[in-house]
Amino acid sequence: MTTSIPGFSPPAAGTEAPLEMLSACHGRIATQCATLRRLVPHLLAHGVDDEARAAATRVMRYFDTAARHHHADEEDDLFPALIESMAGSDAICLREMIDCLKADHRALEACWRQLRGLLASIAAGAQVSLVADDVEALAVRYEGHIEREEKELLPMAARLLSDDDLARVGRAMRERRGIDEA
Repeated sequence: MTTSIPGFSPPAAGTEAPLEMLSACHGRIATQCATLRRLVPHLLAHGVDDEARAAATRVMRYFDTAARHHHADEEDDLFPALIESMAGSDAICLREMIDCLKADHRALEACWRQLRGLLASIAAGAQVSLVADDVEALAVRYEGHIEREEKELLPMAARLLSDDDLARVGRAMRERRGIDEA
């Protein structure tokens, strides 16, 4: 039996395929950013109505949980596995990319904190608006970050990580989410 939860779509890939799950998460992040972009003109035209409150709640739920897990999946598990896979090799380029991606995560989290308070007010029904430039800053930063991960990080991980490495990353992802091993 499948349960349908409004505003939630199950992952296209699970923790048994961690790289595919990370990639699918990128698509959901882009969807949430698109929702934020649509919310700006919606608020101007309709104010804080039921649709705006629901959208704000969905975006907050996603970025407060799934996006945080996504960053942790990369920083706590994928990045160390990649560096370990390069043991004995010259991993300077890999370390530079990882440092850059971690810095992106901090900048994305700062952009999110700036928007979250307003979204919480919208979800509570307060008549506030979003600053289009703040929404664009988050969305554009995520677009660039996702592009780099899709074009560089994930293909590199697919080449360098063994099945055992990927299984360890998948286990850590399940533990982080409180999912029992199948």
